[in-house]
Amino acid sequence: MPLRVVLAEDNFLVREGVQRLLEAQPDVDLVATCGDLDALLAAVERERPDVVITDIRMPPTGTDEGIRAAERLRTTHPEVGVLVLSQHDDPEYALALLEGGSARRAYLLKERVSHPDQLLAAVREVAQGGSVIDPKVVEALIGQRARAAHSPLADLTPRERDVLAGMAQGKTNAAIAEALVLTPRAVEKHINVIFSKLPLDQQPAVDRRVTAVLLFLAQTA
Repeated sequence: MPLRVVLAEDNFLVREGVQRLLEAQPDVDLVATCGDLDALLAAVERERPDVVITDIRMPPTGTDEGIRAAERLRTTHPEVGVLVLSQHDDPEYALALLEGGSARRAYLLKERVSHPDQLLAAVREVAQGGSVIDPKVVEALIGQRARAAHSPLADLTPRERDVLAGMAQGKTNAAIAEALVLTPRAVEKHINVIFSKLPLDQQPAVDRRVTAVLLFLAQTA
C-alpha cells in the first residue's frame, strides 16, 4: 500500500514543490495539505497518515509549530512518522525534536527539497521507524560540542555560571545576590573565582566584568 502523507507548509512555493514531488511517487499518497498547526493536527485525526511532513515554523505563532506538532503526535499518534523541514541548521531544534526519542523522526533543511531522492528517502525511513538528521545539522552539532568542550566556561561550576548569567543580564551584585538567594559577599567571591578561571589576564575590574560577559554571550548565543 502507498504511504499516506500529510504535508503542512505555509510557504506556497515550497508547498507546491513538495506536493508535486510526492504526487509523482507511485508509493506515496498525499492525502492532505495544510498551512498551520491546527489544520495539521485536524488532518492527522481525519486522515490517519503514515508520515507528516511539516515546516518548523507556521501559523499561528511562526516559531516552533513543527516541533510542537511532533511532540504532541508522539503521545496521540506514536505510529506516525514526522519529518520536519527547516531553514535553520541550529542543532538545538533537532535536539528538541529528538528529545522524546529518535524513532520515526527526521529533521531536514529545506534545501533538500531540491534533492528529491534525499527527501523521499527520509519519508520512507521514518515510515519504517527510523530516524534521519540533515548532515549539515550534525556538523553544526559536532562543532558546537567541540567549542563547548574547549570553552573556558566549561571550568565554571553551575553556581558560577548562574552568577555570570546574572552579570550578562546587566544585574548588579546586589541584584544577583537577591535573585540567587546569596549574600552580596558570596556573589563577590564567586565573581573573583570566575575572573580567575577565565582568560582575562590582568585587566582592570570593569574591563574583566565586560570581557567575562562577552565570553558568556559568545558561548551561549
